[in-house]
Amino acid sequence: MRIAQVSPMYEAVPPRLYGGTERVVAHLSDALVELGHDVTLFASADARTKARLVPVRDQAIRLDPAPLKSDLAAHLTQLAEVRRQASDFDVIHFHTDMLHFPFFECVADRTITTLHGRLDLKDLPEVYRRWYQFPLVSISTDQRRPIPDANWVGTVHHGVSADLYRFSPASSGYLAFIGRISPEKRPDRAIEIARRTGRPLKIAAKVDPVDRAYFEEKIEPLLHDPLIEFVGEIGDDRKSAFLGGADALLFPIDWPEPFGLVMIEAMACGTPVVAFDCGSVPEVVEPGLTGFIVRDIEGAVEAVGRAPHLSRQAIRSRFEERFSATAMAERYVQLYSRPRSSQPGEAPFGESVS
Repeated sequence: MRIAQVSPMYEAVPPRLYGGTERVVAHLSDALVELGHDVTLFASADARTKARLVPVRDQAIRLDPAPLKSDLAAHLTQLAEVRRQASDFDVIHFHTDMLHFPFFECVADRTITTLHGRLDLKDLPEVYRRWYQFPLVSISTDQRRPIPDANWVGTVHHGVSADLYRFSPASSGYLAFIGRISPEKRPDRAIEIARRTGRPLKIAAKVDPVDRAYFEEKIEPLLHDPLIEFVGEIGDDRKSAFLGGADALLFPIDWPEPFGLVMIEAMACGTPVVAFDCGSVPEVVEPGLTGFIVRDIEGAVEAVGRAPHLSRQAIRSRFEERFSATAMAERYVQLYSRPRSSQPGEAPFGESVS
């Protein structure tokens, strides 16, 4: 099958440091190639991929040192190139939210759009009603709740390469928090849990400009506790040691998380997850097997005490069964191959509708 993957260009594919969507696109593209498909990736030139790369910007946007840049212009250039080559593909898989909808209306049924973000935003329902012809994929069932009547054709949980993260048969006695410093990620809860349990906590996280004030006012004062170590932003090359050495990953979110990639990254290392009951968490964490789902700080403290008794080998095995990149790719291939009904006014790629 000839498949195009269209990635956002905010981060490299895969990201050099923090980044979720582009990391999933990287693992999916490589896994599809390994399954024997002809895959073309539209991304920035710093991508590392087994697919054929069509570079549409010299580098990913976030780490580009240029002081002035336009993410909209970059993505419009990308979409124009995808449209120019569209007739070469059996299916075009978009990971760019709804940006492509006005440009691909006549061939919408030959596309798949995975939505990676939260959907409880004011203006979104009208967009998915207006462009209902585009088949959508959710990354968790919970993600669909704000727009349940959109044109959903499937749910595919994220996966990552089973070879990327090393299994750690034993931990080193600390708790881990990894991701982004922001109010909805609740690093303050992670710090409180560590203090209540008396265990060291290592925080590997980036601070976006929009969250700088929150970090300085709410989180930075808490970092003076000797139990707390702020590591900063890390990339894939450091995640195996960081996550594999933890007694548990703390995932104390306070928002409708659409998936939470770090949970399965921890599982790949054999590390249990202690997560708050929000968003996709009940779909990812299996209580008593891969971690624990909690509703408050007291429950989290208790779960941290129980986490070391879980089988790290069983956690790794469950990751391989449910969340490997191969498992993800196989589920997407089923969606790519689904029967397609003709849409009014639809024309083949490369042809116009009169």
